[in-house]
Amino acid sequence: MSGTDKAPAINFNGIWAIYRFEMARALRTLWQSLVTPVITTSLYFVVFGGAIGSRISTVGGVGYGSFIVPGLIMLSLLTQSIANASIGIYFPKFTGTMFELLSAPVSAMEMVVGYVGAAATKSMVIGLIILATAALFVPLEIVHPLAMIAFLILTSVTFSLFGFIIGIWAKGFEQLNFIPALLITPLTFLGGAFYSIDMLPQPWRTVSLFNPVVYLVSGFRWAFFDRGDVSVGLSLGVTALFLVACLGVVGWIFRSGWRLKN
Repeated sequence: MSGTDKAPAINFNGIWAIYRFEMARALRTLWQSLVTPVITTSLYFVVFGGAIGSRISTVGGVGYGSFIVPGLIMLSLLTQSIANASIGIYFPKFTGTMFELLSAPVSAMEMVVGYVGAAATKSMVIGLIILATAALFVPLEIVHPLAMIAFLILTSVTFSLFGFIIGIWAKGFEQLNFIPALLITPLTFLGGAFYSIDMLPQPWRTVSLFNPVVYLVSGFRWAFFDRGDVSVGLSLGVTALFLVACLGVVGWIFRSGWRLKN
């Protein structure tokens, strides 16, 4: 290499190789990935829309069936983002190929972009499938479509980063499901996914404001109906703060090598 030749600042080929590998792994289970959210969404509408919707016609001027759509999508985004990213980075640890990955000419940033980008892409596709399925059941009008897409991307990327951290932390397959099953899913159900926290009596409404998922669901619902339980600025701020925290943890992991080589 001559003195004038310089290596590219970013290894796009390395990022694309990781991204393509992860997307190919998802395509092998494409049928399951597509059918499962459709069936699950249909069941939610049968149970919640039929049983509860018959007793609660509207919430804040929005039909109950339409009201729960952002919550359904957010529930899927959180769980799928974490699951896709955690299994993606855990698999090299499980198979012992992590050493090859760490010794490859790919930086930590490029590795994270490849894995998190693929996980976020899969989550967003499933979220859009759920949105299309919901439109078959209830009338939907998205007041702020650009904000909806922005929240979709921001949430998928943020929780894919969180899933990436879980995948590095986990020492076994059972730990991959520990935090999503015991923390994320309950927080989502208690975070106003299927109801407005304004319906809660005090002090439970105040207690709910300590649930970070409330801000995610509220901001996403604002994009649909121009109304939420908290201000959209606060929703964006909380989501961005969690994103920055996840980036900080990922940076520390690669600087210290914590659980990357054992």
